[in-house]
This record gives sequence, structure tokens and C-alpha cells, in this order.
Amino acid sequence: MEKRDLSFGQLFNLSFGFFGVQIAYALQSANISRIFATLGADPHQLSFFWILPPLMGMIVQPLIGKYSDKTWCRLGRRMPYLIVGALIAIAVMVLLPNAGNFTFAQSAFLGLNAAMWFGLFSLMFLDTSINIAMQPFKMMVGDMVNEKQKGTAYAIQSALCNAGSICGYIFPIFFTWIGIANTAAEGVVPDSVKWSFYVGAAILILCVLYTFFTVKEMNPEEYAAFHGLSGNAGQSGESGEKEEPGFVKLLIDAPSTFWTVGLVQFFCWAAFMYMWTYSNGAIATQCYAWDGVSTAADAFQTAGNWVGVVFCVQAVGSLLWAMVLPVLEKYFTNRGAYAISLLVGAAGFISTMWVTNPYVLWISYLLIGAAWAAMLALPFTILTNSLKGENMGYYLGLFNCTICLPQIVAALLGGVLLKYICAGAQVGMLVVAGVLLVLGAVSVVLVKEK
Repeated sequence: MEKRDLSFGQLFNLSFGFFGVQIAYALQSANISRIFATLGADPHQLSFFWILPPLMGMIVQPLIGKYSDKTWCRLGRRMPYLIVGALIAIAVMVLLPNAGNFTFAQSAFLGLNAAMWFGLFSLMFLDTSINIAMQPFKMMVGDMVNEKQKGTAYAIQSALCNAGSICGYIFPIFFTWIGIANTAAEGVVPDSVKWSFYVGAAILILCVLYTFFTVKEMNPEEYAAFHGLSGNAGQSGESGEKEEPGFVKLLIDAPSTFWTVGLVQFFCWAAFMYMWTYSNGAIATQCYAWDGVSTAADAFQTAGNWVGVVFCVQAVGSLLWAMVLPVLEKYFTNRGAYAISLLVGAAGFISTMWVTNPYVLWISYLLIGAAWAAMLALPFTILTNSLKGENMGYYLGLFNCTICLPQIVAALLGGVLLKYICAGAQVGMLVVAGVLLVLGAVSVVLVKEK
């Protein structure tokens, strides 16, 4: 079967639902620390709440990859998982920001009050559902796009991802601007955050439905022909007789690119975990003279809104840098573009140490956006070009563990680093993030493109 080119519209439709999924992910990234701090979490505990999202991703994504590789039905191959994930996500997005409103007994278990436990389980289900909905988009590009267009397809996905991030990040300050309350009683999440989650949930389901109705996945015969496989791919191995490999066998047979890009991913995603966890406290202290105690204080909640703004600036920086990446790739190859982007992002992180004006932070987060643009596009382009069509989804699911595992490690070490390395200063954790990106850039030299 000829590996035909897809039109821009087809490539766009393939990833448009990612826009809505990314709004949900952006709301989670920008507001989880704010929500749990409002519910009563200590700054040294914050990183532990961030263990659940990557942990669930590490469990869910390989399973979605494995089982969707073998799912062929009227709804498609990846689509059933996309719809189920989206439906669960919108339900949880309504519940999570209301954790402080429900009447709970005030007794604590393992140092967490009942509201925090409710929020923790809601976060677990939210991230599980986001992972279920997000993974099919990456897989469908691998399934349906030829090698020549994969860079373009992932660039479109990256652009939609950043556009969704901008919306999700800006929602709290937008709703505050139109008059919705940005402060609430101690232990209660402000209405500006709640409405951000409600509107994000509505957009999510509409975007997912758009992709569902505009994209037709290949049937087994078409897929086998497209990827040069024998028999009907995905039903019972290649031809119905080959035994399905387990994940250990797939890891053993994985190309070296899987592991070397995974090492770079380790440093990158640990860095961004610290950005998501500690930006709120760092900005509140550095720029708004927060006392570090009262999360109901206007300084803390205003900084929470500003986190959305600078994360939005980071997304804009990522969009702009995505236009620079093709030029860098032309002159420095994918590897060179990857390393340069990470070093630019590292400069952004480290510069926050000296910034006390919230508007100057825009420069820092614009630079951070360069690293994010590269992280969204280049690893998947390099990896999928080294893979055969068989077990594509399973490999991409396993590869997403290189996104999840570093976040788990970073979350486990966050409180220790904050206490002993940064002396309690949350801005110090952003400097640590910059150092991690430098290590990631150095690790790029190990990647061999195929």
C-alpha cells in the first residue's frame, strides 16, 4: 500500500481533540499545588501529591498501548479509549475543585485531612482519565502518518497542545477579571478555579467528539499493508499464529533509541515536575511578599492566578520556538535542535532566582517554552522513525514511562531537596530544574538517529 500523504486538514483533525485534553492537563498542572495548599498541605508535602499523576500514567499508558493495538471494532482501534477517557475526565473535573466544599469529619489520617484525601483520589482518577484520552492521539499519528509527515503531524499536535495549555492556564485569571471570586474561606478552593475546571470539562468533550466524527481509522488489512506487515495486523500477532510478545520481550528488543532518548526524557520531565509543583510558592514569595503561611491570603491566590499567566507565556514561547525548530533541525539535526532547546529552557529556569517583578518572569518562562516545544515533538519523531509498525502503540505506551518515572522520582525527592538543598526556598527548586535540563542537553549526545 502506498504511504500516501495526508492533507493538512486530515493531520489537523487527527490531533484536534488533543486541544481539549491539554486544557484539562494544563488546569491540573497549574492548579494542583494551589488546590492542595488551599486544602491545608505543607509545602514540604506538595511534591508527594504529584506522585499520583505520573504513577497512574506509568500504569495506564502501556496498558492502553497494548490493548488498543489489538482492538479493532466499529468505533475504531484507538477511539474507544479516547471516548472513555474523556467521559471519566469531565466527571472528575467537576468534583476535584469542590473537595473543600464537602462536609468531612476533620480527623486526619497519615497527616492528611479528609478533604485532601478526597482531592487525592479525585486527582488519581483525573490523571488516569487524561492519560487514557491523551495516549490515542500519539498512537494515531504513528498508525496513520508516513515517515515523511510525522514531524509535521507531531508539530501540529504540539501547536494544539500549546494552544490548549494557553486556554487552561489563563482561565483562572480570566474568570477573576470578569468578576468571579478569586478568594474563599480557609480550606475552600476559590470559584475562579472551580469555573475554570467546569468550562475546561465542556471544551474537552466537544473537542474529543470532533476528532471522533472526523477521523476514520484504518482497518486491519489497510494497517498491515500501510506498515508492510504480513496478514491482518493486530488481531493475533501478524498472521494469527505468532505469539504476542510481552512487555519484557519488547523492552529487550527495543531499539537503542528507546533507551537513549528515555535518558534525556528523565532529566527533562523531572525538571518540569518541579516547575509545576513549586512555581506557585516561588512566585508568591519572590514577587508578592507572601508570608509562606496563609493560603487564603490574597498574595498566595493572586500568585496562583499569575502562575497561570506565566505558564501561558511558556506555552506561547513553545509555539514560537516550534517555528524555530525546523531551522535548527536543518542545520544541527534533530539531536542538535533538541540540545539547544533544552539549554535555552535551562537558562529560563535558573534566571527566576533573581526575578522579583512578576512581569519580568515572562522572559524566564518564554525561554522555558523552548525546552517544552522540543520535548513535545522531537522525542516522538526520533523514536517512531526507529520503530516498525508492529506493536507501535505498545512501544509508545512503554516509552511514556520515560515521562512518568522521572516525575515519580522527582516527587519523592522534592521535599528533601527543598529542605536540605534549597533551605525551604521554593524558587531554589526552579534552579534545580534548570540544572536538570542542562544534564538532559548533555545526554542528547548519546542519541543515535535511525
